[in-house]
Amino acid sequence: MSKLKYFISRIFDMNYRQMFRKIDEVHEKSGKCRLFIFLDMVYCGIVYQAGYMDYWLFEMYDLNRSQRKTILTRGKNNAFIKRYNDPKYMPEIEDKLKFAKNFGEFMHRDWLDMGTADRAALSEFTAKHPVFMAKPTGGMCGKGIEKINAAEFEGDLYEHLKSMGPLILEECVVQHKALMELHPCSVNTCRVITFTHGGSTKVVAAYLRIGNGKYVDNFNNGGMVVPIEEDCGRIIYPALDKSGALHEVHPLTGVPIKGFQVPLWDEVTELVKKAGQVVPQVGIVGWDVCVTDNGPLLIEGNDYPGHDIYQLPPHRTDGIGVLPKFLRAMED
Repeated sequence: MSKLKYFISRIFDMNYRQMFRKIDEVHEKSGKCRLFIFLDMVYCGIVYQAGYMDYWLFEMYDLNRSQRKTILTRGKNNAFIKRYNDPKYMPEIEDKLKFAKNFGEFMHRDWLDMGTADRAALSEFTAKHPVFMAKPTGGMCGKGIEKINAAEFEGDLYEHLKSMGPLILEECVVQHKALMELHPCSVNTCRVITFTHGGSTKVVAAYLRIGNGKYVDNFNNGGMVVPIEEDCGRIIYPALDKSGALHEVHPLTGVPIKGFQVPLWDEVTELVKKAGQVVPQVGIVGWDVCVTDNGPLLIEGNDYPGHDIYQLPPHRTDGIGVLPKFLRAMED
């Protein structure tokens, strides 16, 4: 019944123009008949709770039944979030100010609530941290974030920050020298997904986001992504960028990506396991972690971690997705 409900809800929410564009793209790439693709999309929507974007992104048209069963589709991911993430507690992670208060011991950096700060407090903060990050407290996906140099700012900085709405100011972090060598222009963060239930927190999946010429590492803003082996922190695949290009070495620095060892990985996993116990009512969280020379620290948490980035086709061995990892964690 849940599969049918999901399928019916998707029918009413669907962007049909985009769906048919994706059918055309699959046809051009696979050579399969458009009618077959459409019917197969419908079949995958009913059986695997995969929308047309899942079908296209995960190249489900090239997967057999056994492989398709291993893909964590949007519908299945939504069901997990609904089951394990209590909406009453999700603001404790979503809201960046609440996050700072709840997870301050794992952030290892100074921060300032602009909602209560006066000019004196701002002056004291900027004297200590002249370059800082200004983040909307309710922002997502990096939207609205500014990196500000107080010494170079023209105009009234206090009024500018107040005009941006509810903000939290944060000290900038300096990443580990190995990650700096990989790409120095951006902080290259690890996204680590944990599952908390029954008093324990387990690492389910992880990936590294790598900048590529910009000061952000976001995949949708010019960056690259590659999975991290959860048990050891090693990277065994080439990184993928938004254009679909694969990179075994970083195109700007020449540092090998395939074979790269994320530094202090045991400390990273220990950090997120402890963080998962702070608000256990939110069972599935994607933690953004920066590894520094002094150890890992939390950037933020995501109570609705995306289901797509860590199971893209070039990063799947034998076409196998991440769903089995989630199911094993939930069965233990």
